[in-house]
Amino acid sequence: MRAATSLLRERILPVLVVVAAILVVWHVFVVVMNAPFERDQAARAGMSPSFAEIVPRTFSQTRPVLPAPHQIAAELWDTTVNKAITSKRSLIYHASVTLSAALAGFVIGSLLGIGLAIALIHSRVLDSSLMPWVIASQTVPIIAIAPMVIVVLNAVGITGLLPKAMISAYLSFFPVAVGAVTGLRSADRLLLDMMRTYSASKAQIFWKVRWPSSLPYVFASLKIAVAAALVGAIVGELPTGAVAGLGARLLSGSYYGQTVQIWSALVMAAVVGAGLVALVGLVQSVVLRRMEGR
Repeated sequence: MRAATSLLRERILPVLVVVAAILVVWHVFVVVMNAPFERDQAARAGMSPSFAEIVPRTFSQTRPVLPAPHQIAAELWDTTVNKAITSKRSLIYHASVTLSAALAGFVIGSLLGIGLAIALIHSRVLDSSLMPWVIASQTVPIIAIAPMVIVVLNAVGITGLLPKAMISAYLSFFPVAVGAVTGLRSADRLLLDMMRTYSASKAQIFWKVRWPSSLPYVFASLKIAVAAALVGAIVGELPTGAVAGLGARLLSGSYYGQTVQIWSALVMAAVVGAGLVALVGLVQSVVLRRMEGR
């Protein structure tokens, strides 16, 4: 009973308070941003409604500047529960398309990042020559790189999932590389000296000392990378005129002024991103628990 009370007071209640505050502020902005349209419509009809009459209308507009939370919730319910998963109007279908590209890019970027980190810690020449270029590569906005990647790959006949996965990999490999380098260099110096005293090979030092000590850093960077990979997949869908994916939903919503559709796609993207980060966290807890048991 005490544990449940403590959980409610220390974790659940603070979250609920923050959510309630966000909803209050959101509703205030719904009224502020949607009221001008209602006043304009009333003026054209020769009417002069009071503020109390305008407020309810701001929460039920077909194409609001800022949709109300209940409108987004209704759209999410309609496009997830009421639509078949294979339907082109299903957000689950579009989320699965984006998720497949994000996961592919995440795997590619993570492997590249970890491989690069291993190479950097074993070669000072590579560290001094490659690391500045790796850092410099992240100064170019992804929104500028994505169209070039799409155009170049389309020119050589590569379309579909791979171009989006490459953009996701570009965003995800950097945090993994930096986190892995930091983690691999965090190994206890005394343990490293002891392993060298025992004439251990570089491979033995890596697997016995460096890799276990790097895991907390690697998993922390993987959480960042998987969220970045999802962003990369969505951005990769924007310049292609894609017909499937969360990016496609954002594009079609912006073309036709369907702000409710835009916000529902954004909420779905946030849910998918949170789920991916939570999944990485779950894997982290299992792996670290097993490492501690050895």
